[in-house]
Amino acid sequence: MPTQIFVNMHVKDLARSKAFFEKLGYNFNPQFTDENAASLVISDTIYCMLLTTGQMERFVPKGKTIADASRTTEVLLALSFDSKEAVNAIYDKAIAAGATECRPAEDHGFMYSKSFNDLDGHIWEIFWFDPKALQS
Repeated sequence: MPTQIFVNMHVKDLARSKAFFEKLGYNFNPQFTDENAASLVISDTIYCMLLTTGQMERFVPKGKTIADASRTTEVLLALSFDSKEAVNAIYDKAIAAGATECRPAEDHGFMYSKSFNDLDGHIWEIFWFDPKALQS
């Protein structure tokens, strides 16, 4: 079985965040979704657990605070797509759903990327690269 990743992410308004990601075309696993958490299915091996404040606090040791992603950055979430067009399509959906541009697009010929801040300020890097460019 391939390794799976479950990114745990604090969100201020779970229902609003779920609606945002549904507008991008993503689904949620109902087995791991309730009023405190939602399991965002990104792929067969990538999931993002959207957690309310109370739920996130269960996993954070005493003495540590939950980062406010609108003011600080803990991680950049980078997802690959199959083409430049796919990058543009998901980016456009994100902006239409309320995301904001993080920084301008970058086009290096063999690699193309855009990034946006989701509703809570988490940065999503979305990119395409030509696998032939990596072959030497």
